[in-house]
Order: sequence, then structure tokens, then C-alpha cells
Amino acid sequence: MTVASPSRQAASVKRTALWCAVAAGGMLGLAFASVPLYNLFCRVTGFDGTPMIASQAPQSVGRTTIRVRFDANVAPGLPWRFAPEQTHIDMKPGETRTILFNATSFARADTSGTATFNVYPPVAAQYFNKLQCFCFNDTPLKAGEAAEAPVVFFLDPALEKDPDMRQIETITLSYTFFPTKNPRPVTAASSTPTLR
Repeated sequence: MTVASPSRQAASVKRTALWCAVAAGGMLGLAFASVPLYNLFCRVTGFDGTPMIASQAPQSVGRTTIRVRFDANVAPGLPWRFAPEQTHIDMKPGETRTILFNATSFARADTSGTATFNVYPPVAAQYFNKLQCFCFNDTPLKAGEAAEAPVVFFLDPALEKDPDMRQIETITLSYTFFPTKNPRPVTAASSTPTLR
């Protein structure tokens, strides 16, 4: 049995420590990157009820009529009322629609919120395409201020070829406004403020 020299043992311990540090740093980096990477994955694939973002509407219109419901919520800690102007619409895949949502602040001071969204059932999210949306933007409202926000969207006609969508007659687009942790200052409002 041979015994390694102290200098070889020290070099081996240093190499092992270096590899452990690299592995720990890599795991820490993946932990920080996991949320943005997961969000990117969901936006690209429509996974977990995340609607797709589109740059233009389709050229064809499908035959199936689908009801799209609109749901609006405000998380605790944000003294706002938030609601769609219409609770639902009936539309065909490929049609582009615009729906307005209204937000009103009941706070005595300036407040700010950020909206997140989801589509139910989750299988429909890959076919729900938004052309314009106010989600994920910091939205400031002055005390007592009201604002409106358009959502422009369409359903991809490809949903008519998906066997998982054959029994789906209703799709729900749901928004929830949460208080912004680090709000930007509220600037002078125009006569008709809009959610940004």
C-alpha cells in the first residue's frame, strides 16, 4: 500500500473543493435562472395556461364557435375594483377581438399594480394568442383614478384540428392584479387614462 505525499493530497483536496464550488455555483445559477427560463418556456409553448403572444392575426377563420369568458380579480392589499366590460363573447377561431377591462382605485393615496393572466383549460392556452395586453406592466393609479385597458386577441384556427380541443366549448381568460412592490411614480394623468 502506497501513501500519497502531502503535496499530492493537498492538490487532490483543492481539486475536489474547486469542483464542489463550481457545482454549487452552477446549481445556484440554475436556481436564479429557473423562474425566467420556466416563464420563457410557458410563453413559447403555452404550457401551464400561459397564452401565446402573436405579432399578427391569422388570415383564415374557422367554423367552430367558442365562448370566451373573462375573469378579473384583485389580490388582497390592492384597493382596486377591476372588471371586464363584457363577461363573455362567442367567437370563431381566427377572428380578432378587443375586450376592455376597467380598473378603479379606491385608495386614498397613489397605488400601483401588476396583472398576471392565465387561460383555462390549460390545453387551450397554446391556441389563445394576444396581440395587445396590459399584463406584467407596472400600472400606477392615482387615488380615485379609473383607467381602461384593451386586450386584443384571437384563437388560432389550428385548434379545430386538435383532438384534445374537440370537447372544449368555453375558454376562460383570467387576470389578477397584485400590488407592485416597487411602484414607479404616478405621473400627470391624461383625460382618459389607460393601463400601461
